[in-house]
Amino acid sequence: MFAAVRTAVAAPWTWSRAAIAMHPTVSGKRSMSTRVGWIGTGVMGASMAKHVASAGFDLSVYARSPEKPAVVDLVEATGARVFDSPAELASSVDVLCSIVGFPDDVHAVLLDDVDGALGKAVTNPPSLVIDLTTSQPALALKIAAAAQAQGSDALDAPVSGGDVGARNGQLSIMVGGSDAAFAAGLPILQPMAKVVTHMGGPGAGQHTKMVNQIAIAGGMIGMVEGLVYGHAAGLDLETVLEAISGGAAGSWSLSNYAPRMLKRDFAPGFYVEHFVKDLGIALDEARAMNLSLPGLALVQQLYLALIAQGGAARGTHALQLALESMNNIQIKDYSA
Repeated sequence: MFAAVRTAVAAPWTWSRAAIAMHPTVSGKRSMSTRVGWIGTGVMGASMAKHVASAGFDLSVYARSPEKPAVVDLVEATGARVFDSPAELASSVDVLCSIVGFPDDVHAVLLDDVDGALGKAVTNPPSLVIDLTTSQPALALKIAAAAQAQGSDALDAPVSGGDVGARNGQLSIMVGGSDAAFAAGLPILQPMAKVVTHMGGPGAGQHTKMVNQIAIAGGMIGMVEGLVYGHAAGLDLETVLEAISGGAAGSWSLSNYAPRMLKRDFAPGFYVEHFVKDLGIALDEARAMNLSLPGLALVQQLYLALIAQGGAARGTHALQLALESMNNIQIKDYSA
C-alpha cells in the first residue's frame, strides 16, 4: 500500500524559468503560459500565491476585500489581475486554487450556483481546481464531482507548516485526487512546498490532514503543559528549550512556536478558530468510523475555553493562555 503513495520532495531550491517551462501542465500547456487563479489571501494564502507567481505562472486573484494591505501587496508584488467574483476568475484561468477559512467558505467560492468557481455562471471552466483549505472529506468529494460534471478535474490539497512554511515555500501538501490531476497540479504545488504527497483519490488529502491535526493537537498540549511545569519548578525556560529540543521531545512546534510563546507573541501562524474547526471535523469523522479519540476531544475543549477567553483570532500556540488561566499563573515574558 505504501509503495503506491508518491512523494515529491523539494529540498531548498530555486526554479529557473527554463526548468519551469519544461514541466507540462493542464491541457498540454507549459507552466510559463498557464493562467492560475487564486482565492484566499490570508495569513498563509498571500505568501503561497507569491511563490506560484515567482515560479513563472500568470496569476490572477479574487478577494472579498481587495483593499486589504495583504491583497494590495500581493498585486503590487506579482502584477496579478483582480477579478470581482470567483466565477469571473474561474472563467479566465486554466487552474483555480483556493485556500479559505471554513467549509462554508469553500462551498461559497467553489460551489455557489451564482458566483462559485464551479457554478453555473462560469463560461469557460478551468481544467483543474485545487482546494488547499483544510475542510471536510465529504466536501472534497462534492467538489470533485462538480468539477467532473464540467469536464474538469479537482484536487483536495490541504497544507501544513503555518505562516513560516508558507512564507518560506516549505509547506507539506497532502493531495487527494486522480493520478492525472495530481500530475497536472504538481508543478503549481511544488513552488510552495517542501513535500507534496499524493495520498489517493478525492478526499484522501483531507483525511491525511486530519491525521496531521490530531498529531499537532496532542503535541501542542504536551508542549504547553511542559512549559507550565518548568515555570512552576523555577526553571529558566529558554535553557529548558535548548536542553530538550535536540532530544526525543524535539518537534516542529517546539522549534517554531515555543520561542514565540516565551516572548508572549501569540500572533497567528494559524488561527485558533480555524484549528477548532479542524478538530471538530476530525472528531466528526472519527465518530463516523466508531473511533474513540479522547485526547483529541480534550484538546478541543481546551481550545474552546481559549475562544471563550477571547482567543479565537490568536495563534494555536496561545493554548498557553488557557493553561495559565487554569493554573492561576503567568509564564514570564522572556523578551523583556
